[in-house]
Amino acid sequence: MSETTSLRVLGISGSLRAASWNTKALRTARELAPAGMEIEVFEGLRDIPHYDDDLRTGSGYPAAAERLRQALKAADAVLIYTPEYNYSIPGVLKNAIDWASRPPEQPFDNKPVAIAGAATGLLGTARAQYQLRQMFVFLNGLVLNKPEVMISQAPTRFDAAGNLTDQATRDLVTAQLAALRDWTIRVRR
Repeated sequence: MSETTSLRVLGISGSLRAASWNTKALRTARELAPAGMEIEVFEGLRDIPHYDDDLRTGSGYPAAAERLRQALKAADAVLIYTPEYNYSIPGVLKNAIDWASRPPEQPFDNKPVAIAGAATGLLGTARAQYQLRQMFVFLNGLVLNKPEVMISQAPTRFDAAGNLTDQATRDLVTAQLAALRDWTIRVRR
């Protein structure tokens, strides 16, 4: 992969909420992506059924889970924005990762992954992000270490239209995307 090659990044918001800070932040990341990087936002988390390996082994992957797996396989890297619920990642995000990570050819293996999140509290999804990091150790995902994007007090960082207006946060998102681009190029050489 040359540095001029377009990088395909699959963006996943771990929130189903229509007014999700994480979905808003992910859309901002798509706008701030550096030249040569395209971020596709996966919209099908709501459609993925509860994980049940009897479904997979009996009749194959449900259509929504297979769409996620195919989108992950086609991507050069993954960008996950997660909320934090009860000191952890949302069940819907865990469920999607569980479906996607089953054999054969689990698509997170050796895939660059960046993690970010937005929350109303002061820690800005720190605990949820660290749990995702632990999951990707097992899945052999290549998690970008820095910069970390933990958007705290999210309601103060977005305007009424859902635009990320805090310049320091925008700069941090931009820096993470540049680092993900560089990390993905380095890994793919």
